[in-house]
Amino acid sequence: MNKPLRRIAIFCGLLVMALLIRDNWLQYVMATDLQDDKNNRRVSIERYAQPRGDIIVDGKEITGSKKTSGSDYEYKRTYKDGPMWAPVTGYASQAFGATQLESIEDGILTGNDDRLFFRRTLDMITGKKPGGGNVVTTLSAAAQKAAFEGLGEKKGAVAAIDPSTGAILALASTPSYDPSTFAGNSTGSDTKAWTKLQKKNNPDDPMLNRALRETYPPGSTFKVVTAAAALEHDLYTDPDAKTDSPDPWTMPDTRTKLPNEGSIPCENATLRNALRYSCNTVFGKIGADLGKDKMLETAEKFGFNSQQFVPVRSNASIFPTKMDKPQTALSSIGQFETAATPLQMAMVASAVANDGTLMEPYMVDQLTTPNLDTIEKHDSKKMSEPLSKENAQKLQSIMETVVKEGTGTQAQIPGVTVGGKTGTAQHGVDNSEKPYAWFLSYAKLDDGSSPVAVAVVVEDGSANRDDISGGGLAAPIAKDVMKAVIDSKK
Repeated sequence: MNKPLRRIAIFCGLLVMALLIRDNWLQYVMATDLQDDKNNRRVSIERYAQPRGDIIVDGKEITGSKKTSGSDYEYKRTYKDGPMWAPVTGYASQAFGATQLESIEDGILTGNDDRLFFRRTLDMITGKKPGGGNVVTTLSAAAQKAAFEGLGEKKGAVAAIDPSTGAILALASTPSYDPSTFAGNSTGSDTKAWTKLQKKNNPDDPMLNRALRETYPPGSTFKVVTAAAALEHDLYTDPDAKTDSPDPWTMPDTRTKLPNEGSIPCENATLRNALRYSCNTVFGKIGADLGKDKMLETAEKFGFNSQQFVPVRSNASIFPTKMDKPQTALSSIGQFETAATPLQMAMVASAVANDGTLMEPYMVDQLTTPNLDTIEKHDSKKMSEPLSKENAQKLQSIMETVVKEGTGTQAQIPGVTVGGKTGTAQHGVDNSEKPYAWFLSYAKLDDGSSPVAVAVVVEDGSANRDDISGGGLAAPIAKDVMKAVIDSKK
């Protein structure tokens, strides 16, 4: 071969080699990035080329799919009772992507998950039209309805948990939105509905999942954690023995007196009466006497300062790590920088009800194939033990007094033992705005089992500036949720 031909052959060989390298780079190295590129419509077109699998509650679909017209997306997502279930499902939109369960379990719902490979192959062989798998939740339709309807026009949230397993039974947030209104890709109706829901256009922020993503000052409901710390660290061991708690009480290193609300008997009150009347002086002094480290240890055992994944991410609730003695006192009554999600406070009630054992919260029971074969099933896991069984039962007795004859009487259920704690959290500069009304509770049956623990927060309403507002606004909602769970098990 003469020299010019050899050069041309070498050059052509290099071109072929470059082409092969480029081809392999695109197929194997860049494949994921290209697939996930927001400008790659092929992926989203494929995602909506067949009906999505469904999200299931109590054996029934709360989602669906329907054919579209005039679009290269063949199917779009539909929702049953969309506003009620939006905090659970999130949304799947051809134009705006997906969130929450619709996003986390997208591979199962579209049928593209590797665990469905055999099923997809079988469908290709048999000629059956492909479809997505299903996400079976732990939710109770009755509990969710009670929570959503109880909140009504009020702004707030509800979280309910099965204390023995950690299964989430209700997760409601209001105001809410209907994911069906922007499930398509229309530049008209879908875009208009989406724009209307954005916080800059809607200050009520209906797309915010308040049960998981909003942290509120927990107010007096945090006193349950402080009572647990007092029992666990042997500051007080008898719920009916007097505490060393003067009224008025001046916070350490200050001249500031910590006030109680109204004329309530808080001087040297027992733990039982201190929780019943919600004595700031007693629990503030407990926090100061125990100190930052012991309070922090107990709070973190309940889940504070850690994100939860259920599998949707819940914001971390906060118990401050850097505090002086006065700040520790304030934090111990749910003020200063203490902040909690409704899920977190439901976890507190759940741990107390479950004799001191906190189970890891979750809301997906299993993933299934289109023909309902199980792909993956959740196993309940212990998260921590914030209290011993003995101390948990002492705290149960104290919380049950709150409902029997304290500020939580509106949560009473005939024939059922209910424990609870009301709370009113300050809101705004110098508490200038309406406070947040809280209630956390659990229900116990005659056999000693506890099927449900609940936390409710109401951001607005005709709340008074005392703990009774928690009992008046939030406790009735918690009662209805607990009753719905109990009735559904009969």
